[in-house]
Amino acid sequence: MKDYQPAAGLLHDRVILVTGAGEGIGRAAACCFAAHGATVILLGRTIRELEQVYDAIEQAGGPKAAIYPMNLEGATPKDYADLAQVLGTEFGRLDGLLHNAALFECLTPIANYDLELWYRTLQVNLNAPFLLTHALLGLLNQSTDASVVFTADRVSTEGQAYWGAYAVAKGGAETLMKILSSELETNTAIRVNSLDPGRVRTRLTLKAYPGRDPAEWAAPEAVLDTYLYLLGPDSRGVTGQIFRAQD
Repeated sequence: MKDYQPAAGLLHDRVILVTGAGEGIGRAAACCFAAHGATVILLGRTIRELEQVYDAIEQAGGPKAAIYPMNLEGATPKDYADLAQVLGTEFGRLDGLLHNAALFECLTPIANYDLELWYRTLQVNLNAPFLLTHALLGLLNQSTDASVVFTADRVSTEGQAYWGAYAVAKGGAETLMKILSSELETNTAIRVNSLDPGRVRTRLTLKAYPGRDPAEWAAPEAVLDTYLYLLGPDSRGVTGQIFRAQD
């Protein structure tokens, strides 16, 4: 997507929910979407960080954002149903859903993997995207051009050593994306794709590679054009694909 040039008002009048919106790629994406005209719903577990993103959007003159605190690690099906009800009352539809939130603690061999950490990692990186998408399908169906974007990572397809539950969850999420795409392609206006941002200067990358110079990695703002493409009208009809932001 290096040659893609998004129009200034690409996301005008769209309602887009971003998970993990308080920092890293989520924060950069939320601010970028708002700058292109979207009303952004900021979902994350740390209210202070979400408020900072809200203020940044407001100061930049973007449409008024919304904050929805939720800890995906402990959220129940009822929590997701409540979220859908609130969004239905406030907005009536959802045009975009970016599954950006992630949990990664450390690289470790399977033989030494902490069992509680395994469950927590699968909960945030696989179960939460499923539960959230499942709860919001009704609102996505109210849009004339809806897009769901999962966050991929090539460590899942490579079966890379020591990535454990994180890689397993990302592999499951890619399969979930393809199933949803196949099911929704014919009779709905919902497209579903995955995007691998590559190695970006985020907390996750710094945890995985603590001895590397952070300057080696791309800034979150450097990989946003592909996000804009997938969540805007220019990707209409494109579904079931895995995109690589840095290829």
